[in-house]
Amino acid sequence: MPGGTEVGTLRRYRRACDYLAAAMIHLKDNVLLREPLRPEHLKPRPLGHWGTCPGLTLVYAGLNRLVAETGQRTLLITGPGHGAPAIHANLWLEGTHAEYDPRLSLDERGLADLVQRFSWPGGFPSHLSPEVPGVIHEGGELGYALATAFGAAFDDPGLLVACVIGDGEAETGPTAAAWHSPKFSGPGDGRVLPILHLNGYKIASPTIYEAMSDDELVAYFTGCGWRPVIVDVRDTGDPDTPLAEALARAHERDTDEPPMIVLRNTKGAGLPPATPDGTPLEGTFHAHQVPLSGAADDPRELAELERWLRSYRPEELFDENGVPAADILAVPPAPELRLGRVPQANGGLLRRDLPLPEVAKYSVAVDEPGAADASAPEVLAEWLAEIVRRAPSTFRVVCPDELESNKLGALLEATPRQFDREVTGYTEHLGPRGRVHEVLSEHLCQGWLQGYLLTGRHGLFPCYEAFVSIVDSMVNQYAKFLKMSGEVDWRAPVASLNYLLTSDGWRQEHNGYSHQGPGFINQMLTKKATTSRIYLPPDANTLLETMHRCLGSTGLINVVVAGKQSGPQWLSPDEARAHCRAGAGAWAWAGNTEAAADVVLACAGTTPTVETLAAAQLLRETAPELRVRVVNVVDLLSLCPSDRHPNGMSDEAFADCFGDGTPVVFAFHGYPSAVHEVLHGRPRADRFHVHGYLEEGTTTTPFDLLASNRMTRHDLAADAVRRAAGWASAGGDLARELVRRRDTVLRQSYRDGEDPAEITGWRWHP
Repeated sequence: MPGGTEVGTLRRYRRACDYLAAAMIHLKDNVLLREPLRPEHLKPRPLGHWGTCPGLTLVYAGLNRLVAETGQRTLLITGPGHGAPAIHANLWLEGTHAEYDPRLSLDERGLADLVQRFSWPGGFPSHLSPEVPGVIHEGGELGYALATAFGAAFDDPGLLVACVIGDGEAETGPTAAAWHSPKFSGPGDGRVLPILHLNGYKIASPTIYEAMSDDELVAYFTGCGWRPVIVDVRDTGDPDTPLAEALARAHERDTDEPPMIVLRNTKGAGLPPATPDGTPLEGTFHAHQVPLSGAADDPRELAELERWLRSYRPEELFDENGVPAADILAVPPAPELRLGRVPQANGGLLRRDLPLPEVAKYSVAVDEPGAADASAPEVLAEWLAEIVRRAPSTFRVVCPDELESNKLGALLEATPRQFDREVTGYTEHLGPRGRVHEVLSEHLCQGWLQGYLLTGRHGLFPCYEAFVSIVDSMVNQYAKFLKMSGEVDWRAPVASLNYLLTSDGWRQEHNGYSHQGPGFINQMLTKKATTSRIYLPPDANTLLETMHRCLGSTGLINVVVAGKQSGPQWLSPDEARAHCRAGAGAWAWAGNTEAAADVVLACAGTTPTVETLAAAQLLRETAPELRVRVVNVVDLLSLCPSDRHPNGMSDEAFADCFGDGTPVVFAFHGYPSAVHEVLHGRPRADRFHVHGYLEEGTTTTPFDLLASNRMTRHDLAADAVRRAAGWASAGGDLARELVRRRDTVLRQSYRDGEDPAEITGWRWHP
């Protein structure tokens, strides 16, 4: 444990960090208070969060000491990322900031640059971000730090991930689930040390955990499977020693239960008791953000701010050149062990390409379009199982208890589900070490996978399509992290985040309206073109090609939507490869003309492709003189103009598919608005008439669901004859006849409780 001299040095180190953090929030000049503080020294827009900063520095200093003594490779994940000033201060004092940016040198010039740059245009944002060394978690939106920490620890047995969770963040649902993550962590994984930073308050009121006694806290976390240690430093002049003792015991881990620390600390420690007008500060929620925000306009607040800043006695901590004192600079561990330089925080440098098998061995033989049947995910699962065998420590699959439901059960022939607890009841494919995590929490799946990817590994997130939207907000934050990472020259790209969305809304055999929701596609359309990709492979061979592409990519969020039911297979392996490379293409065998078409039938998605081909067949029978081209789109963003998206087709390729002014009836898997959005900027985009999900649904037959959303083959064929040039009169009569046929089928479905054979047994024939 730290002796008297070391305790004094740690106290001086923390004083320096706290002073720097307070200066970052308030000052733009006179950063070492060489002269009396004046309004012109203050930032015109003081921004930041002081309340958590002293506690974060206390933890950082304690981890420094632990790492220096043990050589333990440690990654710090900061849930309260709004406490960024504390992390910046520590990174500057350990020399990491200067390592990445020489302008942030360990002298007054570098100090002044750091202080001014915080929350300043063109500088560091108020929260942690990819521009900050040592960071893989921004901590802006609360709830995900602990899950991310476990993802970072998977398959890295020599790593300690220290994770600070604010007591406000601990109120969130995702964090509540994440306390159970040790049950999914096995003997080949690193260790996670949660530190619950219990300073009592969130932004405007007490936290749940502040209202719990020590006995209640111990009981709660013991019940979750932890060995909690309460460290209360609110009324001690030496907080470093009790924290050091707790960290040392946690590092030794002498019990089966993983240790965690509950750090009771004073919010905004070091502040004046109150503002000049009597508003309480230290130890209250008023310390959360900028404690003396009116100092530029209120002489009394300015004087109080100066008294507070001078209470840290910066003249004792920095020399005449602004260089920190030697004893302070000696606190961090050896350079290669410093928290800001741990390699896992720049995981792209650790990433190695996955050993992806060639897809040909796993593909479906397709001698003629539609002649063979297969479930695309079942075919894919055999290929994924081989990846698991080839990459037993760099590839994981996370899934919300739906792996076999999503027809990916073949993965379990190569690996069990990882679960490191004894279960007395009946189980299948369960073991302490595995490549698959199944937990009924999309938040945990997302957090685990983010931590895993950002530390240099690879993964896949299969999910029911309707419920992936549970992580909408998480993927928003991750997309921002990727976007900003791409603008930081020292960050190497990490493997892409890959979603496989099956159990789609068009075929919910056991479920109903609640399971019908394709909105994740629309969510991804809001992301930067440098980040998002959306694929709708129509069969097994295109799914194999798509996933080969996605799992080999970096820096992207790939969304792949594929139906899980067995159905017709359209393209041979070679055709599938060419089709996926193009993103979209005309299927000459499905149309009836090589010349200019009267109408284009376009489709994207498994079920829409079947209905479109059935519509083309109907039109061959009922309107043989109508010239029809059939186009399938596998890469939704290929429809974008090429100047808006890197996957966008050239104008020439787009015209080859859709003509220049030809009406297009487009059967789309999701909401029609998604297609209209990606077409924005294409000439004559108004000629595209999109059928898709119209938010109509229930538990019913597949054909009834299609009919309620105007997506049956009859609806598509009827729309085609209405839209085709020169078919205004004849097309109207035929369209009404096609709708009558649809309604006849519907009456049979309602009478029999199942769709008739002409629907369920339909096969493509030229």
